[in-house]
Amino acid sequence: MLINSDTQLNQNSYYEASVTRPALLPALQETIDTDVLVVGAGFAGLSAAIELSQRGYSVVVLEADRVCSGASGRNGGQAIVGYASGQEPFEHQLGRAQSRLAWDMSMQSLDLIDRRIRDFKIDCDWVKGYLHVADSPRKARALEQEISGMARDYGFKAELLTGAEVQRHIRSPIYHASAFDTTSGHLHPLKYGLGLLRASLSLGVRVYERSAVVKLLRGETLMASTATGSVQARFCVLAGNCTLPEYGPAVAPEISARIMPVGTYMIGTAPLDAALCRELIPSNAAACDNNFILDYFRFSADHRMLFGGRVSYSTRTPLNLRGLMAKRMATVFPQLQGVPVEFLWGGFVDISMNRAPDFGRLGHNVYYLQGFSGHGVALTGLAGQLVAQALAGQAEQFDLFASLQHHKFPGGPLLRTPSLVLGMLFHRLKDAL
Repeated sequence: MLINSDTQLNQNSYYEASVTRPALLPALQETIDTDVLVVGAGFAGLSAAIELSQRGYSVVVLEADRVCSGASGRNGGQAIVGYASGQEPFEHQLGRAQSRLAWDMSMQSLDLIDRRIRDFKIDCDWVKGYLHVADSPRKARALEQEISGMARDYGFKAELLTGAEVQRHIRSPIYHASAFDTTSGHLHPLKYGLGLLRASLSLGVRVYERSAVVKLLRGETLMASTATGSVQARFCVLAGNCTLPEYGPAVAPEISARIMPVGTYMIGTAPLDAALCRELIPSNAAACDNNFILDYFRFSADHRMLFGGRVSYSTRTPLNLRGLMAKRMATVFPQLQGVPVEFLWGGFVDISMNRAPDFGRLGHNVYYLQGFSGHGVALTGLAGQLVAQALAGQAEQFDLFASLQHHKFPGGPLLRTPSLVLGMLFHRLKDAL
């Protein structure tokens, strides 16, 4: 079961070890009324709660476990402009003008992080700077084409280096090209998420932990049930992503097959000398390669290398994960060979078939936000803003995303995982070329 795998993966998380969580919030024990029910207290749900509360709605958030205990509290911490899909789904389905609007909104999602951190005084180690790197000549050409195309069509600015010049960006022997942008950045995701929780509570949002929604009765008035309570609401925002069907398989079965849980894993080293960190990545940027099965990494505020990758399309944790991750890290940075690994954790993110975000409505009063596909640190904030605007009658931007067509993963729950494992093996072979 996904939940059991997910819980085991978070037992040695650097993020959990480096914060002090507040006391457990109470579980829902009664029947209450609210304007808007938000299901899921990750980045998307808390962002929606903040935006809705600021617009005058009463808001209740129900979280199945702890706030930000899922992908929001254990991801790579990279807030990246754009979409995992690139602009192709937007251009193909909606045209260049609407695609440009979608791009502009992704840029605004980074401004929103800046504003939230400033307005709510969130201390989350926010650093600007992101490197997109390529580890073969073929992928270097693809990166050059992508950066030049985005500059031409969308005005995106990034410093592109190739060959020996790449060493100015990153002191690794394996990269043939790198693109540095100062719009994207990185942060401590659990510190950020707990900051969003404090902001929500300060605005009067009622948040309940250990309160999984197991049933949602739809109608003019919605009724959501947990094991020990219920909520009546005019509107509902579903922000549980890939864990939503685990707790409540009947809550929204029509959308659960449009996303797939993907396991991703991270290690955290012992603290390194600050001079070595500056040598390896002089800008202190986050970095990610352009492989299908990718590596992503950055330094923490206390000078640890946080290195992620080893994507899995099954719910089984790869064997000898610590050794595999440390070996891959040393391939990227031979200077880190033998450095102690103190933390190992992981979890599941939701991907859509085309890797574009999947936002929409079920009827007129149930909204859903899913399919962030690895770009959720930035896009979840945007999603919360857009759904609040839509509820308040300004739905144009939300409807741009809702108009994207999304397909179900083939094979149903029993067959889609084996078929995607085979697909992952194919792409791993392509990455090696």
